[in-house]
Amino acid sequence: QVQLVESGGGSVQAGGSLRLSCAASGYTYSPYCMGWFRQAPGKEREGVATIDTAGFTSYADSVKGRFTISRANAKTTLYLKMDSLKPEDTAMYYCAWTGAARRSCGANAFNAWGQGTLVTVSS
Repeated sequence: QVQLVESGGGSVQAGGSLRLSCAASGYTYSPYCMGWFRQAPGKEREGVATIDTAGFTSYADSVKGRFTISRANAKTTLYLKMDSLKPEDTAMYYCAWTGAARRSCGANAFNAWGQGTLVTVSS
């Protein structure tokens, strides 16, 4: 069973940057899609960005132009570069993989999740 471990979170001031990383282990397949999600206190989890096996990326409107998703290491290490951070970006950020048989980047296709890394942006 795949294990995902996020790192790179922290506290920054508005306008600052962070790069999140997600390392995978224990996997027996390469996912069709990898993604970043976030959950702010008192809010539902939301999708931030996804990248599929062809390299096609998709972003939430709230982060377009500021966040960049990428991958490395045979497509099993995931990154999220976050620039021009805003206080409303404060959340726990999770990386996720889609299931072995999935061929979609829809939210319901993700079934492997990391424990999360906290991002706090102060004004």
